[in-house]
Amino acid sequence: MKHYDAIVIGTGQAGPALAVRLSGAGRQVAIIEHGRFGGTCVNNGCTPTKTLIASAYVAHMARRAGEFGIRLGAATTVDMPAVKARKDAVVAQSSAGLEKWLRSQANLTIVRGHARFLDSRTVRVGEDTLSADSIFINVGGRPLLPRMPGIERVRYLTSESIMDLDILPGHLIVVGGSYVGLEFSQMYRRFGSRVTVVEMGPRLIGREDPEVSEAVRNILAGEGIEFRCDAKCIALDSGGDSIRVSLDCTSGAPVLEGTHVLLAVGRTPNTDDLGAAQAGLELDGRGYIRVDDRLRTSVPNVYALGDCNGRGAFTHTAWNDYEIVADNLLDGADRKVTDRISIYGLFTDPPLGRIGLTEAEAKSKGLSLLVGTRPMSQVARAREKGETQGFMKILVDASTRQILGAAILGVGGDEAVQSLVDAMYARLPYTAVQRGVRIHPTVSELIPTVLESLAPVPAAGSAAR
Repeated sequence: MKHYDAIVIGTGQAGPALAVRLSGAGRQVAIIEHGRFGGTCVNNGCTPTKTLIASAYVAHMARRAGEFGIRLGAATTVDMPAVKARKDAVVAQSSAGLEKWLRSQANLTIVRGHARFLDSRTVRVGEDTLSADSIFINVGGRPLLPRMPGIERVRYLTSESIMDLDILPGHLIVVGGSYVGLEFSQMYRRFGSRVTVVEMGPRLIGREDPEVSEAVRNILAGEGIEFRCDAKCIALDSGGDSIRVSLDCTSGAPVLEGTHVLLAVGRTPNTDDLGAAQAGLELDGRGYIRVDDRLRTSVPNVYALGDCNGRGAFTHTAWNDYEIVADNLLDGADRKVTDRISIYGLFTDPPLGRIGLTEAEAKSKGLSLLVGTRPMSQVARAREKGETQGFMKILVDASTRQILGAAILGVGGDEAVQSLVDAMYARLPYTAVQRGVRIHPTVSELIPTVLESLAPVPAAGSAAR
């Protein structure tokens, strides 16, 4: 048995940075990886999907070139093998770079294989047994496979396997109208596929405020994507060379027929083969490792970071998990997960940048609200780029005058929304943001104008404004 000061299981976003910081502090650290270095973000998530989205955007803009006075000549074609090759190259570079960095670190040992707990301080990796004073779990998650009738009879795609395609689906049916499903929907529509989105709920991205959902749907429908919402009873079946998706919707044909089906209905943590019970780890009903505000599990010397703890499920929240644990352990800090303000993006085109509370969430807390909105068509930068779809919306607490949340759906929205982050963490009044001078012409320059338009919002249950 080899003993270490710390063992890190997994090389997703949180694991490598934590391992390097611990080893840099003089601790003997082992980091365990059974697959490709980089976890979901590098291999199956952010890096490959955003690389594919970039290719799809170029194809889309090439078709729009005439609007900008550019004549390209022949019709735009998409070379899917070349698109995939570009994506693979970007992923390989990122993964290889991470591995090279880890191997260059002093006091850090890389162990290849699948880790399984024998007890709270011991894991087995293949034929080897490793022990440590502290163990940090960073095993990530994977696409959830729903209990759907007929799933065993069809060749379905997930958000991971679809990125192995080097062909263009004739008709891609996407089951799931939320963040992942919508990004792939627009991407493949721009590549040239017919795309239909099937969503069990009454609207897309049900977590967002209704006007955000409606605007996103209108944008995507404008590109030719079809939608079937309120699909309560979804079933799959094979029809020779096609896949049939049976629906129970309030409108539309009862059966869809497509060449490919993508299941984008959520994710599940990689904890089922971790040996959690042997370590004494408590899991919730969905398999996530229960942690406290400082990311400690039910076992004092074991921590869980990233997607497997159910406290964020984003690359940036996983990185923040690392910062919380490292600062608390090495610098005597007292950082907590509950200090974190929710922030994320939907990377359709245009993107959605979101921070803080939605209007529905704020109303559920009984807060007195002010809201300001402006269409992106009022943003000079958007007009100049010919990308005026979407709007800005900012929520303010009428009592404290602090910014509670914002949604910026439009060109640059994923960047512009972050100009509100510091003010929200500092609990500054919205006027501190409103009075700041911004660069022209940028998207962020309209934020003060949005704040100038603040108006009271009726409380929950009262008449609509």
